[in-house]
Amino acid sequence: MSSSEDQASQQNSNQSESSQEDLQLVNRALKGDESAYARLMEKYNRALYYHIVKIVRNQEMVEDLIQEVFTKAFNSIESYNRSYAFSTWLYRIATNHSIDYLRKRKLKTYSLDEPVEGKDGEMHFEPADPHSETDEPLIKQQRKNMVEEAIEQLPEKYRRVIQMRHMEEKSYHEISEEIGQPLGTVKAHLFRARELLNKTLKDKMHQY
Repeated sequence: MSSSEDQASQQNSNQSESSQEDLQLVNRALKGDESAYARLMEKYNRALYYHIVKIVRNQEMVEDLIQEVFTKAFNSIESYNRSYAFSTWLYRIATNHSIDYLRKRKLKTYSLDEPVEGKDGEMHFEPADPHSETDEPLIKQQRKNMVEEAIEQLPEKYRRVIQMRHMEEKSYHEISEEIGQPLGTVKAHLFRARELLNKTLKDKMHQY
């Protein structure tokens, strides 16, 4: 066997071992094993970073986008088709989420001072409803109160990391050092905290 064939064989073997590990971790994750989530996040964090930064080209946003990608993936992990590599499935989610982020960002930064072509071919724009501005501060305050109440209901270990990340605006590394936990554990706790927050906020919205 030539050296190139040896290298190809070794590469296929490594890929197979990695895929087998992923399947085992997915099975454990489906049973609620948080250490399996943490291992998957640790394993693919760096690869996702380089994958996403090529798309969004905004290093400040990448860490949060990675967290959101993991949240999406783990929330729909039951739909993962094992005919494909877990990494392929995860990268597809990352690509779609990054494109959605860019699309939403573009919509937010679109200038209303520039006219838009309507169905009739004329260029125009619709001014904002002046009454909506009156209610906006109240709505924002209500949402803020709702989020704060939801955070207070989180278990201590999740409440602490979510407050440090989103209220104190600490980096993942700063949180890791301050609470004395590995970076992977911090990210796993943040993922779980956001998951619980989303569920609580959805339940609250249904009450209104």
